[in-house]
Amino acid sequence: MSLLEVREVTRRFGGLTAVDNVSFNVPEGEICAVIGPNGAGKSTLFNCLTGFDSPDAGTVTFAGRELVGMRPDRVVRAGVARTFQNTQLFEEMSARENVMVGCHAKTRAGFVSTALRLPWTVKEERLAAEDADRLLRLVGLEEWRDAPAADMPHGLRRLLEIARALATQPHLMLLDEPAAGLNNSETEALAHALYRIRDHGATLVVVEHDMGLVMEVSDQIVVLDRGCKIAEGPPRLIQKDPEVIRAYLGEEDPEDV
Repeated sequence: MSLLEVREVTRRFGGLTAVDNVSFNVPEGEICAVIGPNGAGKSTLFNCLTGFDSPDAGTVTFAGRELVGMRPDRVVRAGVARTFQNTQLFEEMSARENVMVGCHAKTRAGFVSTALRLPWTVKEERLAAEDADRLLRLVGLEEWRDAPAADMPHGLRRLLEIARALATQPHLMLLDEPAAGLNNSETEALAHALYRIRDHGATLVVVEHDMGLVMEVSDQIVVLDRGCKIAEGPPRLIQKDPEVIRAYLGEEDPEDV
């Protein structure tokens, strides 16, 4: 069953069509990668899926619910979370506290009730801390729980941002370039984290340039070029698609990709 259905999404900026009539489905429980060269429209598409931008045409349906026109915070509350190309963490807060910020998107407590330390807010805070610890274990950061985000290596900061997005309890996660700037060991740790996240019930859509990671973790791949979808399918077919090789992977032998 498709959890996300994207139908004929188009986004124009003046005379430039950044996303041109793009359609695809993401089945529940799968990892879908969206790839393409710089300027292909990937980030614009992500913005249209998550409420940071609105398409000029088309629909985006998540679990039967139309997302177009929703504010980003409403999209999160509907069950969709995203990360960004550049990590956006609270640098002086610990890893645990950063994840707890994400937990608060699902809590009832406001500023006044929290300041008054009402019994039910104390309980919510304790549950948020326990959930943050669980998510840090899920992404492999339990040993960094008390470390300030500013002191964490780049690859671990990426994992921390993913853990914080998971704290909103999403059914669908959209990850924008999660492997950017990672070394081989960090990328391998990321791949294992993505598998664990999927196995715990989240469906993933990943924009990524690291072809090794994409081919390893993806169930299906959507390829964009100049705003248009030029291919869609499992990794073994995408590797051999002549249009993809010309537009994105270059003229390399697909067996070497």
